[in-house]
Parts: sequence; C-alpha cells; structure tokens
Amino acid sequence: MNIEIRKLTSDLAMDYVHFFDTTPHSDNIEDHKCYCVCWCNDDYEGKDFSTPDKRRDYAIQYVKGNNIQGYLAYRDDEVVGWCNANTKSDCLKCCSWQMFMGSIPTDETIPGVKVKSIFCFAIAPEMKRKGIAKRFLERVCQDAARDGFDFVEAYPNKEFIDEAEDFMGPVKLFIKSGFSVYYETEHKFVMRKQLK
Repeated sequence: MNIEIRKLTSDLAMDYVHFFDTTPHSDNIEDHKCYCVCWCNDDYEGKDFSTPDKRRDYAIQYVKGNNIQGYLAYRDDEVVGWCNANTKSDCLKCCSWQMFMGSIPTDETIPGVKVKSIFCFAIAPEMKRKGIAKRFLERVCQDAARDGFDFVEAYPNKEFIDEAEDFMGPVKLFIKSGFSVYYETEHKFVMRKQLK
C-alpha cells in the first residue's frame, strides 16, 4: 500500500477540509465535522465554533495561517488520515486545552524546553489498523528532532472509552514508539519521548 505522509501546508487547506467534510471518525455524525479547530495555536476567546460551517471556515483560515499544524496521510491523491502536532507552549490558550487539559504540566517555568504535542489522530475507517498512526508518529518525532524540540508529548486516555473519546491515540502505540509515562492525571497519561 502506497501511503505518503505530508506536512500540512497552506496549499493543502482544501484537501484538509475535504477529509473532514467526507470522512466519519466515529458513530456520531457531527464528530467528523470538528475540523480539529479547537486544537490549534490560537486563543479561542471570541471565536464561535458552534456549527460545522463555522468550524470549516476557521479550519481554512487556520491552515492558511499555520495555526493548525500537523500531517496528512495520502493514499495516492486521497487523504486518508490526519495527525495534529503543534508546539505545546503555543496551544495553551486553545479551546480544547482550556476545557480538558488544565491538570497537565506546561513546562512554562523551564527556560528553553521545547515540546511538540500530539493532540489528535483521525484515520479513515477503511484505513484503520494499517500502520498509519505509527507512520505519523515516526514523522512527528523525526521533524521535531530536526526542528530542535526536546520532547514529543502525547495525552492518551488510561483506559479505552470509544473511538470518539480516544482520538489522542492508544497507550500501546506510544510505548511501542519509545514513549514513557511522564505524568498522569485521573484519566490520562502524559507520555513523552526525549529527542536530545
């Protein structure tokens, strides 16, 4: 199977939104219309993400403005997967961080520590369990090391709930890729891989 991982760039904005337009990511029909706009490097204050159309408009704006960062997986010319990977310190004011990640350490007090965070995986249903998430993870770590990051960090649930709730990836994926538990909350592990 020919899978290519491409870094999200402004010229791929329409490929990106088309993937969310057409690909279900869970049994909840609205979940596939998230466009991942709540995990970005933009302050959510004053933003209205209440409808799929509004989220789609923000997604195009955010991809073109480099606010949403990550990678697309292509099979031939079709997008079959998405991985949101952004600079942790830049995302602390995003909507989802403010809502769900308040108990996660931020490292803001450690000068010079750069952390790349993985916030989301979305794989087309017919492409699941074909190694795409592993390929994403390898690419995120490779690029983060090249770009001078100290760690790649991920936030999987301790226990599997369902596909909609476990969009941050399974614990075993990160363990197999050399991550270890750095911190834990009641429901989540903070897992890290050191790059330097």
